[in-house]
Amino acid sequence: MSLVPRSAPWRAAFAAIAMFAAHPLPLGAETGADASDAVTISHGLSVFGDLKYPEGFPHFDYVNPDAPKGGLHSTWAFGTFDSLNPFILKGNSGQGLGLLFDSLMTGSADEPDSQYGLVASKVEYPADRSWVIFDMRPEATFSDGSPLTADDVVFTFETLRDKGTPSYAIQFQDFESVEALDPHKVKFTFRAGASTRDLPLTAGQMPILSRAYYDTHDFTESTMTPPLGSGPYAVERADPGRSITFERRDDYWAKDLPVNVGQNNFDEIRFEYYGDYTAAFEAFKGGGYNFREEYLSKLWAESYHFPAIDKGWVKTEVIPDATPSGTQGFWFNMRREKFRDPRVREALAMVFNFEWSNKALFYDQYKRTASFWENSELKAEGMPTQAELKLLEPLRADLPEAVFTEPAYVPPVSSTERIDRRVLRQAGKLLDAAGWTVRNGLRTNAKGEVLSLVFLNDSPSMERIITPYVDNLRQLGVDASLRSIDAAQEEQRRKSFDYDITSQRYVMSMSPGDELRQMFGSQSAETPGSANLTGLSNPAVDTLIADIVNARDRDELNTAVHALDRVLRAMHLWVPNWYKGSHTIAYLDVFGRPDPLPAYSMGELSLWWWDEARAAKLRAEGALR
Repeated sequence: MSLVPRSAPWRAAFAAIAMFAAHPLPLGAETGADASDAVTISHGLSVFGDLKYPEGFPHFDYVNPDAPKGGLHSTWAFGTFDSLNPFILKGNSGQGLGLLFDSLMTGSADEPDSQYGLVASKVEYPADRSWVIFDMRPEATFSDGSPLTADDVVFTFETLRDKGTPSYAIQFQDFESVEALDPHKVKFTFRAGASTRDLPLTAGQMPILSRAYYDTHDFTESTMTPPLGSGPYAVERADPGRSITFERRDDYWAKDLPVNVGQNNFDEIRFEYYGDYTAAFEAFKGGGYNFREEYLSKLWAESYHFPAIDKGWVKTEVIPDATPSGTQGFWFNMRREKFRDPRVREALAMVFNFEWSNKALFYDQYKRTASFWENSELKAEGMPTQAELKLLEPLRADLPEAVFTEPAYVPPVSSTERIDRRVLRQAGKLLDAAGWTVRNGLRTNAKGEVLSLVFLNDSPSMERIITPYVDNLRQLGVDASLRSIDAAQEEQRRKSFDYDITSQRYVMSMSPGDELRQMFGSQSAETPGSANLTGLSNPAVDTLIADIVNARDRDELNTAVHALDRVLRAMHLWVPNWYKGSHTIAYLDVFGRPDPLPAYSMGELSLWWWDEARAAKLRAEGALR
């Protein structure tokens, strides 16, 4: 079992990508200016080295430039939706809304941290990256044919900052100003003294809204009216809580740009909504949608033997995943007093018996997660290196002593018996030391308060995993329980931090940066709707995040991430879950796809295509209408 990643408002805008360009043109040499005043002009941006693709490249290497257009890609989504506005806290926004919006730059899937021009044809910036200018393509238009201009970019920035979900205010806190220099040139200036490495790319990934559209539409309201965008798809129909369908735009202004060649191949992309995991699987078996990534190990091990597979109509595959495996776990809400002692959190996490779960529930398909950057070179190992200690020593007063005296924390290995008495005793000693002793069978503190823990859960399929964990906690004397609620309630309670412990999976960047402030930074701890689920607020963590953002090369970045990883693990913020480093997928045999796929994306929505010959074969056999 692996949790489905939840959507966040325009997650691409939080990407950790820095600002170093390839093939620069040093204008200072032409004008006689001092070398420190040199301005770089480039078609793309990268973090720690040259861009893979030179100026004028025809398309990304991993695409099929001759991929046919047509057909339907349909998949499933969990829960419900009641809004087509993904930028505010009100409502639950639908899946796939990023398909509606273009940005100034877009990423490549075979590089960990590079971006190339989309709405912008080139970028200009000085050596200190204190500002960036995007030269925009005059042919860019919104889907109603109106021009997309620098004024729209300025409007977008101001609107998201002032009226969007509060996380945007944090994201843009180091943006001093945004100004339209002319209709097709926009300048972002960053705050003096700010860490500017990632800021130009944060600007480049911002979705672009239409000022004219929002002159007559209220941005602050949840709505089922499809918003105006400039991207490759438009909303064809949306049935709240049931499905949302996007239609490819034949008149998309950027369809022939190099960054889009061989992409956006499906005529329609549809998300079918289900409130129950097993119901979604049964619908797939019955032809309710044609692509499924399987997250439930029991189903993958036992249930993929239905007739459509036996007849060859549905294919199953395991595809390697080169990204840091999902940072998945049960996250403690440290805003609540009872979870503020790290010994309490460590004890509660210890009695989650992964070894028993993997054998009894997961068919030995998974490995235990230890790191926030599991399955990557960014994972901290062993004792801190000298380079890490150089960063950590000045912060010692705000860090757990174990950071310096013990190897990077790894969860204890339990027996494959459901209850490991040895681990239970160790956890009990930690709770005793934290002042939670057993009284009348329950852990109680000096005030007479009982240690209680309620799991917030909106997925019936997770109950079989959480329930044994709840039983183990009760053996420890904790008043633990599971509360199942619907997806809409869960989303609203998550946004307002109204929970003891909740489940979440994040996919971490290969080049972390500013987005870490959203997950672990002090400023986001009390920001409604932020990704800081634990409410972590620690000056040492803030400093280490700044070290990551300011890293000048890959070695410095890796060192700073290792330091932060070992600190977060020593703080016991979560109950780490499991990973497998691969995608387990099943799909109706109507697709073609690039071979090989790029390292950092499966690309099923953007790179795959409808294969009409395969579809015709299935129609002839009665498998496809």
